[in-house]
Amino acid sequence: METKRILIDKNDIRDEDLLEAARILREGGLVAFPTETVYGLGANALDEEAAKKIYAAKGRPSDNPLIAHIASIDQVKPLVKEIPEAGRKLMEAYWPGPLTIIFWKSGIVPYGTTGGLDTVAIRMPSDRIANRMIALAGVPVAAPSANLSGRPSPTTADHVWEDMNGRIEMILDGGPVGIGVESTIVDVTEDVPVVLRPGAITMEMLKDLLGEVKIDPAITGPMRPDMHPKAPGMKYRHYAPKADMVLVELSDETREKLEDKEGAFVKEVEQRIADQAKCPSIRPEDYLLALEVDKLAEEAAGKGLKVGVICTDETRSEYVEDDGLFYAVRSMGIRAKEETIAHNLYRVLREFDDLGVDYIVSEGFSRTQLGQAIMNRLTKAAGHKIVKI
Repeated sequence: METKRILIDKNDIRDEDLLEAARILREGGLVAFPTETVYGLGANALDEEAAKKIYAAKGRPSDNPLIAHIASIDQVKPLVKEIPEAGRKLMEAYWPGPLTIIFWKSGIVPYGTTGGLDTVAIRMPSDRIANRMIALAGVPVAAPSANLSGRPSPTTADHVWEDMNGRIEMILDGGPVGIGVESTIVDVTEDVPVVLRPGAITMEMLKDLLGEVKIDPAITGPMRPDMHPKAPGMKYRHYAPKADMVLVELSDETREKLEDKEGAFVKEVEQRIADQAKCPSIRPEDYLLALEVDKLAEEAAGKGLKVGVICTDETRSEYVEDDGLFYAVRSMGIRAKEETIAHNLYRVLREFDDLGVDYIVSEGFSRTQLGQAIMNRLTKAAGHKIVKI
């Protein structure tokens, strides 16, 4: 199959540039397109055979549900049995935007789209290219991320081309995405809404709007093999580079010690920073992370492995690389600005794939606000391998 790539100017979106993509979708074909989160791989959500093509193109397990993307709130009612109060509040507050809501599905939504479930996941993207393409198609568009199953999600059209060239009919190239991690997913089919996947709409934002909100255990740990995933990204190894990976984060005990700014532990770390750190203004918590990451990376390099290190701008100076021959270091952004970390996360993982890295050691991040989504993706990418210090 020949894959056509169409460049779209986000500042000058013309219907004539999107009409062919809309036609392909209506006729049961596959189109990759940008959203504000990551690039999606779209098919007609009401066409079971089209949905099957998504699974085939990605190599995706058929019990992993797809998200139906819509262009207007009016498209929700035909797809669902009912809209609970929590769902209504979420739609009014955060649509269009990076939020997926799970409802009980209506009869017109095929099980091929829902992964065999009686629920349907729906999102209204804010990206203008995605929104207009869906409107022109005239059908809801089922779309997971436009990558081979298990690989890091694509945040540029080049990433999509790398994975999907020859597998799908068209790629709409709208440039780099904005957010860089997938949408938050909230299930409103229960009495208390349940977060199934964290994202840019944070737990704190959801609680402010809805009051009580639960967190599915799959966010913090692996699902059992016999469990059926309610939403994308829950059960299978996701977001993963080709290399083995380990994540380093501070233990609760260490965090507690660091809170005592006048305590002996903090004073000892500060003295080590003064004596040894390349950046004398580095924070004690960042320095401790960098020390452990550097130690693990050096150990792996000593075994002949090509190592990748994921750090931040704050810790970058603490690592020394050798032009990527055996030890490559990449900053994901500014720790104090988590949106920069999210934006660069998948790009960095794919860059390590391109470098042929064997082993990745990553600094950990906060588990609140957007950090919860970042840590969810990194934890899954690392196969839940975490070193606590």
